[in-house]
Amino acid sequence: MPSAKPYLSKSRLISAWQCPKRLHLEVHHPEYAEVSARTEALFAVGNRVGEISQQLYGTAESVEIAFNRTMSLMVQQTRELIDGGADFPIFEATFQHDDILVRVDVLIPNGDGNGDGWEAIEVKASTSVKPYHKLDCAIQYWVMRGIGLNITSMSLAHINNQFVYRGDGDYEGLLVAVDLTQEVLALEPTVVELITRARDAVTGPMPEIDVGTHCSKPYECQFINHCWPTDAEYPITGLGGGKAKLGTLVALGFRDIRDVKIDDLSAATQQRIHRVTCAGVPEILDGARQTLAALPYPRYFLDFETIGPAVPFWKGTRPYASVPVQWSCHIDDGKGDGSANVMCHEEFLDLSGEPPMRALAQKMIDCLGDNGPILMWTNYEEGVISYLIELLPDLAEPLQKIIDRLYDLHPVVRENYYHPKMLGSWSIKAVLPCIAPYMNYAELEGINAGMAASDGFIEAIDPNTSPERKAELEEQLLRYCKFDTEAMVEIVRFFA
Repeated sequence: MPSAKPYLSKSRLISAWQCPKRLHLEVHHPEYAEVSARTEALFAVGNRVGEISQQLYGTAESVEIAFNRTMSLMVQQTRELIDGGADFPIFEATFQHDDILVRVDVLIPNGDGNGDGWEAIEVKASTSVKPYHKLDCAIQYWVMRGIGLNITSMSLAHINNQFVYRGDGDYEGLLVAVDLTQEVLALEPTVVELITRARDAVTGPMPEIDVGTHCSKPYECQFINHCWPTDAEYPITGLGGGKAKLGTLVALGFRDIRDVKIDDLSAATQQRIHRVTCAGVPEILDGARQTLAALPYPRYFLDFETIGPAVPFWKGTRPYASVPVQWSCHIDDGKGDGSANVMCHEEFLDLSGEPPMRALAQKMIDCLGDNGPILMWTNYEEGVISYLIELLPDLAEPLQKIIDRLYDLHPVVRENYYHPKMLGSWSIKAVLPCIAPYMNYAELEGINAGMAASDGFIEAIDPNTSPERKAELEEQLLRYCKFDTEAMVEIVRFFA
């Protein structure tokens, strides 16, 4: 007789832990899912970190259990290796117990004095151990113990964000392993309870779960647009702020910002958004005009594009550090009409694959001169230049002088402008189409967001990328970065 219990993977159990409704939808209505670019990027990062873990923990004899949609074959291959006396690391070892299936990133024989002990290691691309990582490891431990495997320790290896790449493929020290054996043992009752809850979510009706903070923590749920109301002209999410409060409003039946009573909102920013949205006209205070008019000339509008790979590939760089690879700068000398098309424009992009940081910094120093405010959107650019100082200490003095001239446009606009169509966001992508309807990031072909620019740059410098594709990416990267500084120009011009 086939088992009446639903098959559950570790990832499905984690879904049930985050939200039983999420697991139900994964099984019964996968067509409602929307996988974001951010989620896809995280998958790619995880795969790359997994490759490095095999390099760090592997030996010449190591074996990887290749993925197969017929899960029983992976379980069988793992069992044959272990029963055959494998004395080498096994990657993606696959086990099943009580219809719960797990794949273990790293399984290393350690003997434990009996010749049959194993050290299990889960590998994560994060920079620390999170609470849900412990549950992740506890599920694996429960399954392996359930089939009688002698697990002498259960560890989690995460990225060491202080690691500095030495070059030549030397990633020793990139991962830090933390022994979680005692923690996962203590979590066994939680695992058992979670399995029951997950099975109920799969076999029963859709769980009634209100939306809230769990919709984006610890993972962004791919069903968030299905569960949150998005069909209103001004959805509740446009109030911004924490999802706990927003979820409470949704649970009360509110769908549109204008349906909420002002007395139900305590945060000043949400009250402001509500007031302007109900009025139906943008709020434009004179403070922005006064503040920006006082800025001297020349004015420089600067924007960077960066990459931050978990596994650095240029010598001297750290995991996840924002490494600048491109910039755009519009220069307003005060003699024109303030539009971008009459300003001088400078830019930098090097797709040779060689570390571009020094050439990028030197050209930027030359471009920005010695005086005049350097306008940016949020203080991101300051962090990028600070990292350049870390990488290029001999250029510390001129780079620090650039930092001292940075001027953040974001707080000026935030304090003095709001349009109902911004839906609670003062990002440049939300502000721009309200101020300059003829400019919209969504209309850019190909690369139209920072993450896409990062991915596009890495693809462009890949030796396997065709010349035609590389040229296409170069054009898109240059256009996108230039669009960022054009956007700032238009925003300042709007308030003039």
